[in-house]
This record gives sequence, structure tokens and C-alpha cells, in this order.
Amino acid sequence: QVQLVESGGGLVQAGGSLRLSCAASGRTFSRNAMGWFRQAPGKEREFVAAISRSATYYADSVKGRFTISRDNVQNTLYLQMNSLKPEDTAVYYCAARYILYGVSMNSDEYAYWGQGTQVTVSS
Repeated sequence: QVQLVESGGGLVQAGGSLRLSCAASGRTFSRNAMGWFRQAPGKEREFVAAISRSATYYADSVKGRFTISRDNVQNTLYLQMNSLKPEDTAVYYCAARYILYGVSMNSDEYAYWGQGTQVTVSS
């Protein structure tokens, strides 16, 4: 059974940092494009960042502040979030595409999802 489990969310003051982790089990995702999305209350789910085997992609709103990375040995995806702002408050989800598909900013194109972790940034 494939599972993606996020962790690392919490409450942080504006300007602070958090590191999210997404542990995958049930299969290896080293050849899958993976991404992070977020959903704030009353808003649609939006793209945050994605990573293929060789490249990374970011939403303009987080570029320069967030860094996506992966450890294929540990089968884990990360999102380092620095200089956090109140508008970054949301539930953050990790996701994976089917094998050999490229990265996408469209959440509908991701096959596997975690349960989400809450990030709250206070002003």
C-alpha cells in the first residue's frame, strides 16, 4: 500500500523557518516527479514546488524563500521554508505523479497524496 506521510508543520512567527518532510512507503519514488501543494481556508489548492530527477520548480510566491529537495535513499521529500509570511498559512500536502511523468503544477495530474500538515505563521 502506497503511503505519503507529511510532518514538520506547526506554528511559527513571521520571518521564521520550518522544514516539512514527506516520508513515502509502499514503493520507491526515486523516479517519480513529486511536489508540494498548499490549501488555505476558503481557497483552492495551489502549487508550491515540484522536483523531478534533475530539476526544481517553484511558485513565484515562494521563489527564493522555499527549497524543495529529496533523499532517494530515505524515500523522503522535503520542503525547507524560510522567511515565512502570514500568507503562507495553509495545510501543506506532498504528492507524487506516476513513474516517468514529468513535473506538473496541476494538482489533478498527481496520483498519490499525503494527508497534509498544518503550517500557521503568526504576524
